[in-house]
Amino acid sequence: MLVLLAGFELLTFIHKDLHMAAVRLVEHLHLNPARHYPRIFLDLTERITDGQLWSLASAALLYCIVRFVEASGLWMGRKWAKWFGVLSGGMYIPVELVEVIHVRNWPRVSVLAVNIGVVAYLLYSLKKHEENNLQRDQHREDL
Repeated sequence: MLVLLAGFELLTFIHKDLHMAAVRLVEHLHLNPARHYPRIFLDLTERITDGQLWSLASAALLYCIVRFVEASGLWMGRKWAKWFGVLSGGMYIPVELVEVIHVRNWPRVSVLAVNIGVVAYLLYSLKKHEENNLQRDQHREDL
């Protein structure tokens, strides 16, 4: 939902002065605009076009659609959704691992641990589903 809201918020900046809004945000957060990251952010907002805002909002919408489809599939216990969750969650693990190796702090370690836990649970669930199917098939053969 947060990504969807962010995508819609991007659309509110079409035909408006995005750079000025970024300057106000940096000031509101009491960041030094001369520092490295605030400067990158402010420089980016000077060059972004309305077309790029539409593209970012569209990408956010597409991402949300994919995640909502996955979530509904998981809610209904669909096998394809479990595999999709394993693949989509598993692809972040190497990146998170590199981040933890570079800077070890509790938020990064926590995110990595939760992601590994979710992927492990989905793999366990898939294994149990397959075992149940095999038992059901064996039971049918016995009858």
